[in-house]
Order: sequence, then C-alpha cells, then structure tokens
Amino acid sequence: METESRSRRQNFTTGRGRDLRDGDNQAEGRLWLELKDRRLGGHKFVRQFPIGSYFADVLCRKNKLVVELDGSQHADSAYDARRDQYMNTAGYSVLRFWSHEVLSKNTEVCEPILAALDGRLVENTVAFDMRYYPSKPKTKP
Repeated sequence: METESRSRRQNFTTGRGRDLRDGDNQAEGRLWLELKDRRLGGHKFVRQFPIGSYFADVLCRKNKLVVELDGSQHADSAYDARRDQYMNTAGYSVLRFWSHEVLSKNTEVCEPILAALDGRLVENTVAFDMRYYPSKPKTKP
C-alpha cells in the first residue's frame, strides 16, 4: 500500500535520488564528508537532487551550484555536455571534478567550490582537473 507523500516531488524522483545516494561511489562519499552539515563556509549542500530529468551529484540550492564528480567514462561525454547546458539554462552553475582528484586531493577540491560560492570563480574555466560553467556570464563594472 502506497502512502501519500507530503513532498512536492514525485515519488519516483525521491526513490531514484535515494538509490543514487545509497549507491554513491567512494569519491562522492569522501567529498560529502567535507560538505555535509554546512562544513564548507557555512553553505548547505544536498546530494542527488533532481533538476529536470537529471540528478545533481551535489547541489548548493541557495547559490544554485551543482558539483559533479566524473569517472573516466565521462571524458568528452556528449551526454554530460547536454546535461551541463540544460542545468546552465535552468540557472545553475556546474563545477566538475575528476573522481580521482577528490580521492587524492580531497581538501584541495574544496577551494574551487568555495571560490564559486563566494563569487571568486566567475568565468568558464576548463583545466586538467576541473571544469566550471557559470549559469550566466558576469559583467564587469
């Protein structure tokens, strides 16, 4: 027997998000230890949050920042490019890291996240170990 949910989300998105959290990989788990309970600059994060038909690995809803962790199967992925474009169009900035970077340099990964949240990372950035796509270009005064 199904119980009525008080959530505005459809039951399948809540269940899918829960399944993704329960099955998260080691890198997501390690990053989550740094972000949960407002540990990073007092910012609140949630995991596996639905945005349209996609799920953000980690999201700061207040700042509309999505943090994605990618394994090697995501290298130059057309799917990820469409996903990032969808999230940008919906007003979210997307910050991507390679999973191995989180596993080997966990605390160093937090600095660009904090920089994006504080407005210090404002332009499209593509580097060896991360990619950042702000939701809309910031204009300089």
